[in-house]
Amino acid sequence: MPICISPDLPAFQTLAEENIFVMDNVRASHQDIRPLRVLILNLMPKKIETECQFLRLLSNTPIQVNIEFLQIASHVSKNTAQTHLDTFYRTFDEIRNNYYDGCIITGAPVEHLDYEEVDYWDEIQEIMEWTKTHVFSTMHVCWAALAGLYYHYGIPKYDLPQKMFGVFPHTVMMKNVQLLRGFDDVFYAPHSRLSEVHREDIEKVDSLRILTESELAGVHIAAHHNGRQYFVTGHFEYDRNTLKEEYLRDVAKGIDIHLPHNYFPEDDPEKEPLYTWGCSANLLFSNWINHCVYQLTPYDLKQLELYNWDWEAGL
Repeated sequence: MPICISPDLPAFQTLAEENIFVMDNVRASHQDIRPLRVLILNLMPKKIETECQFLRLLSNTPIQVNIEFLQIASHVSKNTAQTHLDTFYRTFDEIRNNYYDGCIITGAPVEHLDYEEVDYWDEIQEIMEWTKTHVFSTMHVCWAALAGLYYHYGIPKYDLPQKMFGVFPHTVMMKNVQLLRGFDDVFYAPHSRLSEVHREDIEKVDSLRILTESELAGVHIAAHHNGRQYFVTGHFEYDRNTLKEEYLRDVAKGIDIHLPHNYFPEDDPEKEPLYTWGCSANLLFSNWINHCVYQLTPYDLKQLELYNWDWEAGL
């Protein structure tokens, strides 16, 4: 089944050319089913690129998913045309009374700042609090994972001596978890971040579980025990060349940046990067949509108000 997005969204044509099943709103309205409603709060600078990355992963499921994009009203994007945002994005005030089956909050290039120094921190806090009553399951990615753990549970982030940059092996720490159904014991995932959270801080919170971890990259996925909050410190959504483009960008700026770990064959940036996380990325998002959202979310989304936050769906 497809993802449902506007045919005018630039990602629509890109994904159609990749033979990914996308559906416009007119065709979707004639389907006699209730599609899932998923909200994407896109904090990344290159918004069109990020749209395509997440939409590819969300399309790999037999369930129809209606996608809405959310922007931060308290911040002016410098890398995306305002006409694009006005056409395809909504603000929090426009959707605060809506209910969603799922929400994805993306990373953001603000890790060098304390949370309170981020110019849209107040709005992020309001949205994160809102997800607890208006979204069945929320996935926080990279910076949003660190910010979510801090906002909801007071878990601090720690600056790294150098950027966590590359593709790292990870280990599944909890077996028989719905989000990780079909995962190998060891799998690869990309990271690109300047800070981290520590296992010992997460373990102090009774309601949190560490699902995957890397000896080199640290905690990778943490979750609330009821399956309604996931915190993913890496970038499963990244394309083959995303790390390469980040590396070349930093080199061009004169930034002292090391080669992405375990990414270029023979550490040669002239060679095409290895794409070693695609299967795991698609599996994670299809598991989230199917097992963590579709199988558990109420048919009437307004019934979310009846769900106690400590309701035990079980990971």
